[in-house]
Amino acid sequence: MVTQDIEYAVGDKTFVGYLTRPEPLTGKRPGVLVCHDAGGIREHAKDRARKLTELGYIAFAMDLFGEAIAGTEQAKAMIASLSGDLPTLRGRMKAALELLKSQPNVDAARTAAIGFCFGGQAVLELARSGAELACVVGFHSTLHTTAPEDAENIKCKVMVCLGAKDPIIPAEQRAAFVDEMVKGGVDWQMLLYGQAVHAFTDKTADSYGVWALAYHELTDNRSWRAMLSLFGETMASEDRS
Repeated sequence: MVTQDIEYAVGDKTFVGYLTRPEPLTGKRPGVLVCHDAGGIREHAKDRARKLTELGYIAFAMDLFGEAIAGTEQAKAMIASLSGDLPTLRGRMKAALELLKSQPNVDAARTAAIGFCFGGQAVLELARSGAELACVVGFHSTLHTTAPEDAENIKCKVMVCLGAKDPIIPAEQRAAFVDEMVKGGVDWQMLLYGQAVHAFTDKTADSYGVWALAYHELTDNRSWRAMLSLFGETMASEDRS
């Protein structure tokens, strides 16, 4: 496996993402965009990119913020700013996707985007923008959007994997998302995991000492397998092996 940091610009702001690819590499491979959580690009997203590359994918753990996140308040401010500015949020997502698609050996016709927490919300906004993708997957993904009518622009399959006990994504938010997907005519799935709260894929979540955030190994593994099943449905090819 080869890994490298890639610096790129969107507007007047600089970002540093993390690319992983198989070695040796021949032929065209599917590409997966990985979007981090509210903590910014850190080991969690990079580890997921490496896990994907172990399975034959070329992955790009993007940098959504362009700056380090020092604490909870900064993270909340960043999320609020981007959630209220969809052109900027979607623009950053599109730029990262195009960077992934431009990489040698990436099959631009077979790309997916996955995200965690706010990163899940971000990949959903990428889908709502009409981006050319095979699928998007959100893990413990916030579902709110200020433009639910844009679901009609979604061209790809959508999957969200959520903890049934997650207070950050309550039943009302899930119901609004279902209504949005139905009205938009989207091919969507929502998987609810009964024993999980928020951040169930993050092994460091318990260290925050907040009951709403907890790693849940079984749900982490089950949701990852569900994602891979969707990848197999939408991006399967003989050159993945």
